[in-house]
Amino acid sequence: MTSTTKAAPRYKGKRNRLDRPELLAPAGNLEKLKFAVHYGADAVYIGGQKYGLRSNAGNFSFEEMKEGVEFANRYGAKVFVATNIYAHNEDVSGLEDYLRNLEEAGIAAIIAADPVIIETAQRVAPKLEVHLSTQQSTMNWQAVQFWKEEGLPRVVLARETSFADIAEIKKHVDIEIEAFIHGAMCSSYSGRCVLSNHFTDRDSNRGGCCQSCRWKYDLFVDDAPMYEQGEDQFTMGSKDLCMIDYLPELIEVGVDSFKIEGRMKSIHYVATVVNVYRQAIDAYFADPEHFETKQEWIDEMNKAANRPLNTGFFLDTPGAEDHIYEPEEKAAPYDFAGIVLEYNEKTGFALLQQRNHFKVGQEVEFVGPGGTFFKQTVTELTNAEGQPLDAAKHPMEHVRIRTLKPVKAMDMMRKRIR
Repeated sequence: MTSTTKAAPRYKGKRNRLDRPELLAPAGNLEKLKFAVHYGADAVYIGGQKYGLRSNAGNFSFEEMKEGVEFANRYGAKVFVATNIYAHNEDVSGLEDYLRNLEEAGIAAIIAADPVIIETAQRVAPKLEVHLSTQQSTMNWQAVQFWKEEGLPRVVLARETSFADIAEIKKHVDIEIEAFIHGAMCSSYSGRCVLSNHFTDRDSNRGGCCQSCRWKYDLFVDDAPMYEQGEDQFTMGSKDLCMIDYLPELIEVGVDSFKIEGRMKSIHYVATVVNVYRQAIDAYFADPEHFETKQEWIDEMNKAANRPLNTGFFLDTPGAEDHIYEPEEKAAPYDFAGIVLEYNEKTGFALLQQRNHFKVGQEVEFVGPGGTFFKQTVTELTNAEGQPLDAAKHPMEHVRIRTLKPVKAMDMMRKRIR
């Protein structure tokens, strides 16, 4: 799964093995929240309509937050809200009411970086836990100790933190540690980029990042272009993080919350990645001594859209080989095609909501929580009223498909594309 599997340090005995780490998933909107929780997340982090760093995500109203909290509670899961901007003077107006509304909606914690947001939450919404955002770039135990003394129960470490750094922090400070273990990395130093501000006047640290590191650029040497017209242009995006091969080390060093990046990602991506890590974590705790990464987890992860992968800063400092300097090939051999709404045991037909074009004769695959899946060819397809179709062509339309095996609501269907 990772570009190279390297030897990692072992930290046996650093935690009680009965203390399972939290699996924390992103949720860009209410539907994604429900799928993340249904597929195994212990907690989700979302954005409200103010104070978050993903202004282009489908952020939540207070009514949607309440619905999301009620759904999560049925699974024993929690909902956190990112309030992780660095506030300017004009951002502070209305902050107290906003935080009180989060508390009233049942939000378990906020993720914050700006001291004014942290202090205000502690003062006006005491039922909200405050988790220190990765935007503070915290990497050493004395800084973690400072924030613990300020009353914070959890620190989200900088993405640049190594295994050795985490071990040193846990040695000195009894506090919850949250770390990113999967998803996009920043080409800059954890969000300290000003390219977005310079190119588009969109402030990365106020939720407006334009992801200029993912753009294509022309390169010149002495005013002469390095690429011929029509050739691929230069990019400089970092590879994505993936720590599936190192779950024992993450658990044993004492990471309390495994965080997946991706509030802008699709339902299919979030559900697939959460599903894999849920299975891997459970497998470790079922038999720690014999835990091994399963190839089926790797194959499943590769069915979600991914950039090339690496281990970030956990093992060493990334070099040139850990960045993407030309357009990468699409790895996923499947496209997300539909969501199961219901299944009729008598007829053997499932009602689906279409999410991508598929047709009779095409190979598809159904997948659900826990890694249950099967493949089949589409043999019978109708509209919701039972009239035969040769293809599901219209976005979000409801269609019926005969399935080889029973399926359940919120199972996903993929189509084979190559």
